Amino acid sequence: MMDAFAQLVPWIQANMYLGFVIFLRVGAAMALLPTFGEQSVPRQIRLGLALAFTVILAPIIGATDPALSNARPILGLYIATEVVIGLALGFMLRLFVIALQIAGSMAAQATSLSQIFAGAGVEPLPAIGHVLVVSGLALAVMMGLHLRIVEFFVLSYDLLPPGQFPARETLAQWGISRISYAFGLAFTLAAPFVIASLIYNVALGVINKAMPQLMVAFVGAPAITAGGLILLFLAAPLLLAVWTDALAGFLSDPFGAPR
Repeated sequence: MMDAFAQLVPWIQANMYLGFVIFLRVGAAMALLPTFGEQSVPRQIRLGLALAFTVILAPIIGATDPALSNARPILGLYIATEVVIGLALGFMLRLFVIALQIAGSMAAQATSLSQIFAGAGVEPLPAIGHVLVVSGLALAVMMGLHLRIVEFFVLSYDLLPPGQFPARETLAQWGISRISYAFGLAFTLAAPFVIASLIYNVALGVINKAMPQLMVAFVGAPAITAGGLILLFLAAPLLLAVWTDALAGFLSDPFGAPR
């Protein structure tokens, strides 16, 4: 029995090193991943999720890159590179949540709803922002976000090899393109509310010019609030569909041109 255990020791050591190297990338990304890395999720749950993703990825990555099992001589290099790569991967996914937050803040400011229930959650967002973020994350989970993230990590090992720092020019170009796309996506999602606010303010100015004695602010404030809520009810399904399509497109081709 001891001989059998002695034969298992090298296999256990190799898989321990493999799991540790994979955990470096997954654990760093877990701090920023949508849904799984939210601040409202307890640290123990996030640690358990990181270990679960590591267990799932270990057989796949070990079969495609056996050299990771012998990472002990250059473990320090793997610690540095994998943490950097993991943070970069997590940040690129976190940008989609930030886009929803920006869109919600813009919509709330445009429709005079920015102070309603602001700061009710862990992150200080207006009500529209909370609705969009929670709904978007729920839809992402329903579309199989955990499976897409596993595929995302597997693909990352082909495009960002372990033990090598990403090229600065490539990483900078990737980051700039994704950040600009996130802001563009946020403006696209908030566009219906901004357009409605523009029409409302123009109409309010015309009414005020025609009837100076009328207190248009008292008449218009309830109208824009009600209109913003009605617009949210009507436009939210379409906006969230656009957001989930953008997230799915990124997960399927993370290094491609933003669409």
